[in-house]
Amino acid sequence: MALKPTIYKFNIELSDMDRHIYQTLNLTVAQHPSETFERMMVRVLVYCINLDPQLEFSKGLSATDEPDIWAKSLDGQIEQWIDIGEPSVERVKKASHLARAASVYSFNSKSDVWWSQNQDKLAKLTVSVFQFDWTQVQKLVTLANRTINFSLSLSENSAYISTEQNQYELRWTALQER
Repeated sequence: MALKPTIYKFNIELSDMDRHIYQTLNLTVAQHPSETFERMMVRVLVYCINLDPQLEFSKGLSATDEPDIWAKSLDGQIEQWIDIGEPSVERVKKASHLARAASVYSFNSKSDVWWSQNQDKLAKLTVSVFQFDWTQVQKLVTLANRTINFSLSLSENSAYISTEQNQYELRWTALQER
């Protein structure tokens, strides 16, 4: 019998200072059985960083031919393809051909190794690559609850998360921007 995803409810007060977006987001996110809590939190954070009316979570880990997050035009063309983690160069190449814009957000302990091994190949592709600090991402585990409420302020490659109990800062680095 296949394991079912765990469903999380997010209530986020978003303030994106760089893009002047101020919104309340109510998201329902399915955590795939093989997905870590940290990865799911990075997915939610990246969704907020790239917030757009067409942006949506895809089937992600359940569908290997889809990104984690994408935006499609009204005629079904992929406008934005966003992968979370350390995808293969072949997958990134496919994404850069299928979408008008492709991005990768790397976040875990293997991130530096993945980047050093693939940097030259990725430089030839029209893809933006960003990296979160793994030790900062790990701190988000303290938020683990089926309903998660927080304020999120975004400014200059930093995310400031405030809950009733804690405050977190996560920074991301642009390794390659296209």
